[in-house]
Amino acid sequence: MNNCCRHPLARISVFGITHLQRQNPYMVAWWSASFPGFGHFLLNQYIRGMLLTLSEVITNTLAHINEAMVYSFCGKFELAKSVIEPKWTYGYLIIYLLAIGDSYRSALSQNKMCYLAELENGPIQSIRISPSEIQYLEQKSPAVGAVYSFFFPGLGQLYNHRFGLAFYAMFWWWAYLALSNVHESLLNLLLGRMVESISMLHPHWLLFMPSVMGGSIFHAYVTAVEHNRLFCLEQRQHLTNRYRNSKVRIFS
Repeated sequence: MNNCCRHPLARISVFGITHLQRQNPYMVAWWSASFPGFGHFLLNQYIRGMLLTLSEVITNTLAHINEAMVYSFCGKFELAKSVIEPKWTYGYLIIYLLAIGDSYRSALSQNKMCYLAELENGPIQSIRISPSEIQYLEQKSPAVGAVYSFFFPGLGQLYNHRFGLAFYAMFWWWAYLALSNVHESLLNLLLGRMVESISMLHPHWLLFMPSVMGGSIFHAYVTAVEHNRLFCLEQRQHLTNRYRNSKVRIFS
């Protein structure tokens, strides 16, 4: 349906709704700095976002960046220097900075394309039915999507019908929970075993979790807001085309 437009605003596929939207380039860059790949997720660039998040986890682990950060926060600078692996750190920094710059540049470009797409006002598809999946535009509650992601990152994306990203996020959240020993630590904390609770935490994997949870919450909220906007635009297009030649005038 959107093939007639040079700048389509949105497309519906079996994986969900992919769309152009106006973004604050600084916010996108900030999320890329928080966790490389998150800025690209906000721009609906899911493949490069997934590859960048994989790169972040792998190179951070090999370079021991998180461990060095923990020691630095505790004032143990000599220990921080001793755990850093230089041959991986250099590559990590290059990818980290380029991810921030690329997401910022892409946000600027997408803002321009979004403006052109809105001027063209091409038809927006409301539903796609395939043998494996049904995807459709509907009004959603941004707060509900954010709450879902708060309780378990990935569920907010599932609420927004981005099931590929949803299960990717859920898989990694399970991995972070298992590798950081958060659940066992929380149980010991509830039982009053403070020392055991702290000692069993793995700081390297624990440091990934705040960024992942925050990014999932923000992405779910923003995506629900954008889907609501697309829903309203599609309804406006449909009603305008259906009643364009009608003699009935609601407003005089």
